[in-house]
Amino acid sequence: MKKNAPVCEQEIKHTELVKKIRRVMPKDEDFYDLADLYKMFADSTRVRILWALSCQEMCVCDIALLLGMTKSAISHQLRALRLANLVKYVRRGKEVYYSLADDHVKDIFDKGFEHIHE
Repeated sequence: MKKNAPVCEQEIKHTELVKKIRRVMPKDEDFYDLADLYKMFADSTRVRILWALSCQEMCVCDIALLLGMTKSAISHQLRALRLANLVKYVRRGKEVYYSLADDHVKDIFDKGFEHIHE
């Protein structure tokens, strides 16, 4: 049997606290964007790709080999990660190398691992 989360037993409103928080609260659009960002981390394949890219810049072929997947499947996930501004790429001749878009991505990733290992 699941227990409900504890709640206040009396109806007391802390209106000044609510006003203070409301003044600094981000816009709804920012919360939607943040939720979309975290959705990118909800797929284990994308997370494994991000982890690999946090170690080293890699081409699609190498990521596919590492994860035991097809280039097509990896390319599909990389496209989603690129559209979310989590990865970037550079073309060198006939090869395309992917890396994390910036240090913030690595920070998010590292904090997530830190949290799950607490």
